Order: sequence, then C-alpha cells, then structure tokens
Amino acid sequence: MDLTTQRTHKQLADIAISVLDLAHVRAGKTPADSFKNSVELAQHVEQLGYKRYWLAEHHNMPGIASSATVVLIGHIAGQTSTIRVGSGGIMLPNHSPLVVAEQFGTLESLYPGRIDLGLGRAPGTDQITSMALRRDMRGNVEQFPQHVQEIRDYFGPANPAARVRAVPGEGLQVPIWLLGSSTYGAQLAAILGVPYAFASHFAPTNLHAALKVYRDTFQPSESLEKPYAMACINVIAADTDEEAHYLATSLYQAFLNVIHGKSNLLQPPVESMDGLWDEAEEQAVYQMLRYTFIGSHQTIKEDLQKFLDLTQVDEIMVASAIYDPVARLRSYEILQEVCRVTQTA
Repeated sequence: MDLTTQRTHKQLADIAISVLDLAHVRAGKTPADSFKNSVELAQHVEQLGYKRYWLAEHHNMPGIASSATVVLIGHIAGQTSTIRVGSGGIMLPNHSPLVVAEQFGTLESLYPGRIDLGLGRAPGTDQITSMALRRDMRGNVEQFPQHVQEIRDYFGPANPAARVRAVPGEGLQVPIWLLGSSTYGAQLAAILGVPYAFASHFAPTNLHAALKVYRDTFQPSESLEKPYAMACINVIAADTDEEAHYLATSLYQAFLNVIHGKSNLLQPPVESMDGLWDEAEEQAVYQMLRYTFIGSHQTIKEDLQKFLDLTQVDEIMVASAIYDPVARLRSYEILQEVCRVTQTA
C-alpha cells in the first residue's frame, strides 16, 4: 500500500473524534466518583469539539460502573448541551426491543438530536450474570437481527393501527449503530444500511476484514446513503512519551486482569510492569491492545495518521483508561491539539 497516496485521501482533521467511557472505578474510589469524573470529561471534550460521548454496558464487573447505561446516558446528556451522547453499546440480548425503543425514545425526547443507539450482540458479562439479567437464555443471540429490525420499526413513522407502539419512540428515528468485533456485525450493518463501529480497542484481529465486508456489501437505506465506519481505539497521550508510557501501565494492568479472568478496580500506574506479568502475558496484552496509541503530541499524530491511512475510517472513537482524572482530561486535550495541528499544517 502506498501510504503517501493514502495520506492525500484523508487526514485526521477530516474525520470526527469521539469518546468511549467505560466509567472505570479507580482503586480507592467509588462508582459515584466515576460518575463525577465522567461528567467532567464529557463537559471537557464537548468544549474541545468532540462529536460523541458513548458509554458501554457491562455487568458484574467491579471496575466498570456503566451497568445502568441508559441512566448514565441521561445523566451525561443532562450535564452537557451539544455533544451527542449514546451507547457503545446496549447489549441487546439483555433487553427486549420494546424496552430499548422506549428508553431511547425517552432520551431523544428529552435531548432531541443528540442521542445515539449503538447495539451489540454480546452479553457484556459472564454466562451466570447473563442468566440473572435475562432469566431466559433461549434464542437471544440468534434473534439479534430480528430484534434490531424491531427497534427500527418502533422508531419508524407513527402507526395508530399497530397493536404495540413505543411511546415515546415512534417517529423519532433515533440513529442506530451496530457494534462488533467480527465480520458478522459488519455484514448485518451493511445489509441494514446503518453505521458500523468496530471494537478494535480490545479485539483488533478482524478490524480490516470487517471494514472490507461492511464497505463491499453495504446497501443504502433511507437513513444512510453510503457506508460510515468508526473504529474504537485506545489513546494514552501526555506531554512526553515517558509520561504517557507510565500512565499506560494502568491499562496494561486492566487487560492483565482480563487474561486472568478477573475484574479488579482500575489500578494506579507503576514504574515498571516487570514482576506483574510474564513474557507470555505481556505478549497477550500487547496483542489485545494492538490499536493502542501511547505518547506525546508528535508520536500520537504520526501513529494515528498511519492508522487512518490503513483503515480510512470515517470516525475514531477513543477510550482512555487513565487512573488520574486530570491526566485523562489532558490526554483528550492533547488528542484535540493533534487534530487541530494536522488541520492547520
């Protein structure tokens, strides 16, 4: 691939930058602290010009406080004024399509033109917790396409003759995104003609294959004329490369916990990961975090542009598992500065 040619196609300043917040609970802190930090971050990135602020549904994970995702979306939307707020995503097997439509119809009615509904097929938790959430495990995942279509229908034009209606919801046309980490979601998003977001911040393997499937098989719809693809990545930015790599050790510890099947609170950064992981664990973490960008302004600028050259995505969503809330604010500030510098270069 000729990267010189690709660079003329799309620059960082050409695409939207957004935020994925997992509402990490820091060691020594509470979920209430996480929510306060989320509001501060949302207000900060809104002022910086970020496009979206999404929250992800997870359950039975002490280190992630975004389990009541819809409630938190409403809270963030109520504390901001212009940034789009939504789900990245709602794990549809855990909910009935009608309930999702009513909830997001309510959000759209409260905050018109600012709500996104991202839908995922995974449970967002372990099997036992899935049973506690759903009470009935039969057919939920297999019925994902049908359930997505049901939600689209609920948001469609008002139909007084319908026996079941989403109120609020009908007629609101809340934007629906499909989320995924494989080609399955990409193909379904293409068939339905909806935007697609890939979870490359933790499952990078199928990113390029999924983008190709989505673009090659996309069918225009009333809501979307051409493919619109977003990739989620991790960014840890600081004023120096050394500081950024220090901050990134919190992210490494979090993913080491994933490998060990644990869900601990987000840990403070450490001077060195030596003694915390062995060589195999280190490689496994790096593989999961392949699309993680760590460094100062110039490092982030160069690496993100290479990522854009290779993927040509329309939007980048950024997760930042940084322990210090002030350092997290600064990381997103540096990312915005990188894009602004690119635009004026």
